[in-house]
Amino acid sequence: MEQQESGTFDESAENPTAQTDPVKVLAAEDMREYAIFSLDTTGHVASWNASAARLKGYSSEEVIGRHFSLFYLEGAAASGYPRWELEQATAHGFFIDRGWRVRKDGSRFWAHVVITAQRSPAGKLDGFIKITRDESEVGARQQRSMRRFTDLFELAPVGIALFDQAGHLLDANGALGELLGYQLQDFFTMAEHDFLHPSDEGGGLFPSPNSPGGRNVGEPVPHRVLARSDGEPVLCQLRSTASVRDDGSRSWLLAFHDVTAQVRHTEALRYQATHDATTGLLNRRGSEELLSDLLSHSIAEKVAVLFCDLNNFKRVNDSLGHAAGDELLAAVAERLTTELPPKCTPARFYGDEFVVFCSDIDVFGSLEEFTRRVSELFRMDVRLHERMVHVSASVGSTVIGSPETNLTELMQSAEAAMFQDRVRGQGQTNIALGRVLPSRAGIDQLAMEEQLREALSNDRLGVHYQPVLANDGSVVLAEALLRWSHPEHGPLSPDVVLTVAEHGGLLAELDRSVLRTALRESVGWRCPDGRPVGVAVNLAGLRPGQPGFTEEVSAAISEAGTSPENLVLEMVETVIAELEEQPLQAMRELTETGVRFAMDDFGSGYSSLARLKDLPTQIIKLDRKFVSGLGTEITDLGIARAVAELARTMGLTCIAEGVENATQHHLLRTIGIDAYQGYLFSAPLPADRFREYLATTPAPSPGL
Repeated sequence: MEQQESGTFDESAENPTAQTDPVKVLAAEDMREYAIFSLDTTGHVASWNASAARLKGYSSEEVIGRHFSLFYLEGAAASGYPRWELEQATAHGFFIDRGWRVRKDGSRFWAHVVITAQRSPAGKLDGFIKITRDESEVGARQQRSMRRFTDLFELAPVGIALFDQAGHLLDANGALGELLGYQLQDFFTMAEHDFLHPSDEGGGLFPSPNSPGGRNVGEPVPHRVLARSDGEPVLCQLRSTASVRDDGSRSWLLAFHDVTAQVRHTEALRYQATHDATTGLLNRRGSEELLSDLLSHSIAEKVAVLFCDLNNFKRVNDSLGHAAGDELLAAVAERLTTELPPKCTPARFYGDEFVVFCSDIDVFGSLEEFTRRVSELFRMDVRLHERMVHVSASVGSTVIGSPETNLTELMQSAEAAMFQDRVRGQGQTNIALGRVLPSRAGIDQLAMEEQLREALSNDRLGVHYQPVLANDGSVVLAEALLRWSHPEHGPLSPDVVLTVAEHGGLLAELDRSVLRTALRESVGWRCPDGRPVGVAVNLAGLRPGQPGFTEEVSAAISEAGTSPENLVLEMVETVIAELEEQPLQAMRELTETGVRFAMDDFGSGYSSLARLKDLPTQIIKLDRKFVSGLGTEITDLGIARAVAELARTMGLTCIAEGVENATQHHLLRTIGIDAYQGYLFSAPLPADRFREYLATTPAPSPGL
């Protein structure tokens, strides 16, 4: 390894303003050990003492009139370092440095240098006094230190390489040779790009010469793909840092840690978590991720889904056994994989249920044509255990009506259509529109809107409350969740009710109803020790940007006879992050009264950190999709930890949603989440049962 030049322009030189006066530095020293000479304003030697002659080997006749850069290593002199030293002394009065200097005979010595600017009484620069001391023993110690560093360089179990700024390899250790299958001498004919596998998409290994600060410097980088000598890829975590060579030029020190096995293991676990073992198709979890990706990259109205249920599949299991049934499922999956049209992806949910996603229905011209073509694929004959088995499926189809559509709702819609298909006759096509009471085929949307208006007018909607628990098990908050028990269709999920309200223009009125009910029913909520418990209300249609928002919320609080401190208003990240200054000011006004705001589904939107810093929110709720993968998904744990740390840094409270099992709770608690909400602790409860629940919980912790 090359020794780093101490005299660099901005990294290694000691800050002159932080040094003591040079006179004080030298006062206790034996001046005979110092070379003392003067320079004119341009750096040419003007005087030369005997100590200087002894130290540097030049007589006064040989050196006076010559530029003092002749005492520097060739590379440092060429880089303009001596001139920079004088500029520092001129600017600050003096300059102190340590580094290699050169004698007349070409030998090097480690020098301690003090340069003092000399000025006339009028302040004009007259020249410089330069004092140099031979500290070669210090240099020798540094050399020994470098030897130890070199030994460590070779002993390190990770691959290490040193590149110049142009990308040429300067040095490498044996571990890098073992990692990539090269002899060390082979490396010196290689440039930066020769190390990378064609599949790597990360750009260069280190910043380009024009990079201002250098990306990834010192920080681990998600794995890069290096190429072994035999062409095989090696996945490596990369760390890089800038270094400086003896001639003052920049170099880059890189460390490569082989994470191939770790990444492959993670990928295998992820594949197992998102794919069906029997067919190799996406499972339900994989489908959820696919749908999320489709909705983020496609126009929602063009995304279609088919729900396909094999007809009379049970007869195969009963007659030929479950192994034969698995063979049949695998045969169907293979045909779907190989023969589905472009932009289509198959999945298997449960048993004999298959799902087909299409990212752009326009490719087929219509939903009917898409459904017909996929239905034809299911009509096949498969030989199982010397028997020919005919296969067909009932197929129901739906399209997405809104980007907010979730997989459960979509599947309910397509499954309802599939059942109609089965009732009318196998193999026929039936289409249901998503987001319109998907699980209730034949319901009149307009009639539902009218019935919802009537329920709002007569206060017939219910509200259940799901507790939010702190780390000590105490209830610190409850989220109000809408419930509507329809006189004909029974209990309807909040998604269905919100869909009806959205189509009927009733979202704001729905919010008002839940807000008034939640505030009224939460009056007097107390923990066993008497501390109040607040209520959180989601806002979907009632927004801070609407006229009179602040007054309306304040009036609802006064009408209920409760305190503003007991109310939390929740809005999803994608909404709250887009608010302009006027609605943000309305939120600030309510915050000043004690009302708190929560950013719901945090992490699922696109708000920037700069934007988040300015928002008047006190609570962020970690989206449940990051909670569901804890224990199996490394990425989800990393995201949850990052959100918790972000909240802690910004002084916000972080609540994790959708906590369903003890593993998730333990991991969330370990990374510093403040509070938790989910079925692990309690399902949403009616107001009377929630009061009973409160009576059995510990006292709350301060802070929420």
